[in-house]
Amino acid sequence: MNDVVIYAVVSLSVIGVASAVILYFVAQKFKVFEDPAIDVVEKALPGANCGGCGYAGCRAFAEALVRSGKEKQTLEGLNCPVGGNPVMAEIARILGLEAEEKEPQIAVVRCNGTPANAPHKVAFEGATTCYFAHSLFAGESGCPYGCLGLGDCVAACIFDAIHMDPETGLPVVNDKCVACGACVDACPRNIIELRNKGKKDRRIYVCCVNQEKGGPARKNCSVACIGCGKCVKVCPFDAITMENNLAYIDFEKCKLCRKCVEECPTGAILEINFPPRKAAAQPGEGKPEKVPSEGVEKNENSNA
Repeated sequence: MNDVVIYAVVSLSVIGVASAVILYFVAQKFKVFEDPAIDVVEKALPGANCGGCGYAGCRAFAEALVRSGKEKQTLEGLNCPVGGNPVMAEIARILGLEAEEKEPQIAVVRCNGTPANAPHKVAFEGATTCYFAHSLFAGESGCPYGCLGLGDCVAACIFDAIHMDPETGLPVVNDKCVACGACVDACPRNIIELRNKGKKDRRIYVCCVNQEKGGPARKNCSVACIGCGKCVKVCPFDAITMENNLAYIDFEKCKLCRKCVEECPTGAILEINFPPRKAAAQPGEGKPEKVPSEGVEKNENSNA
């Protein structure tokens, strides 16, 4: 009986040792060496894991940064929207590289289909998500491109940077926006766009994505772009293009001269955070009245 126990113990010991040796060589064969710089870079990141960088979380982005720094000696094309330029500058310092300064961006809602501008023709009762409603009908105003107002963008934002305005029924972006792009991806109608914040937080953009021709577009929304092309002609910087009956302002070329805003016949182009325009002087206004001089009065008196 004792011999059986001894044989069992010895056999198990041999099997255990053999398995350990095999596992050791397998581990050595498939060992993955990870650069310690990845941990350092990851600590420098905000840790939001929002995916705005284009990678699945901060860890994956840190790996991409270290890999790009070693292979390409550059961080070009890589950006953390949450941390912005300060974080990217710190990461560049860690990796011994130079960071490219990028213009801060913000999400912009390119629809102005409020109940006043785009009166509702039908009442929708059903799905409570924009994604599902988009596949069912054009919208309560009849515009197949307009905001559905069900808040998919709000649900996607983890920074509390966007909310639905109960009066207009449209999403409103606030200063908490870090341009992660989650709301852009969540919108089934591609209404939300990331644009440069601009100098002094000033922006000019076409607040419409309707690609219908002028008549049908205006029928559903009074402030829709009708594709007239007047803004294209008046822009001195070649910043506006016309495609599919819709004007688009390139924020990289736009110099914020505001000429297109005045030229738009429907008010589809918005100017944000600009000072009020000076009222144009009416004919006969703005000129001081002429006061007769003493010499004239003397002459008139002498002629009397």
